[in-house]
Amino acid sequence: MPYYSFLFLKVHYLRVMSITMIIIVVTVIVSWLAFRNHRLLQDLLLWPAIMQHNYKEWYRLLTAGFVHADTMHLAFNMITFYFFGEILEEWIGATSFILLYLLGIIVASIPSMLKQKDNPNYHSLGASGGVAAIVFAMIYLAPWSKLYLFFAIPMPAILFALGYLFYTGYMAKKGGGIVNHDAHLWGSIFGLLFMIVIDPSHGKGFLNQILHPVF
Repeated sequence: MPYYSFLFLKVHYLRVMSITMIIIVVTVIVSWLAFRNHRLLQDLLLWPAIMQHNYKEWYRLLTAGFVHADTMHLAFNMITFYFFGEILEEWIGATSFILLYLLGIIVASIPSMLKQKDNPNYHSLGASGGVAAIVFAMIYLAPWSKLYLFFAIPMPAILFALGYLFYTGYMAKKGGGIVNHDAHLWGSIFGLLFMIVIDPSHGKGFLNQILHPVF
């Protein structure tokens, strides 16, 4: 096969490949490299104590979303992202989808940066903020759709959202532990607010669905 034909096939494949899958591939590659390169991991994760003294380190607000603690952490985030992202991308379009995900990571990281800026031992990483934004954007569009808690217990998406917000809000206020509940909470809230802004009905469609439940 001529070289230019090979390049054409590669470009064509990338064009038909969903944004969701491209983000997953990039995240898996970067996380995998960081698993094997501690220096790379240290350079990409969220480290508020360093960031507050050097604005050039603020890139970490975004890059922290592309590294993970271990393979289970990575797998859970990417599997969740895949199931919700593939559908949402079709509904809101590639541009809005990319903005939602990347800004979700950044916005979800800001509270942790502000709260932990004087704690040199605090680090955070993972795509949870962006993934939470995607999940809650889907809930905004289809609040009565079924989600399966622990992959087994069916429940309306809106009830899951309320319980999730209450739990993450409580845990974020409580503090402690290795899970960044602030990122979960603010990523979720950002996902809802983002959808209100880009939705032509600006929330009226969501309220109409809430008032007319479909089980």
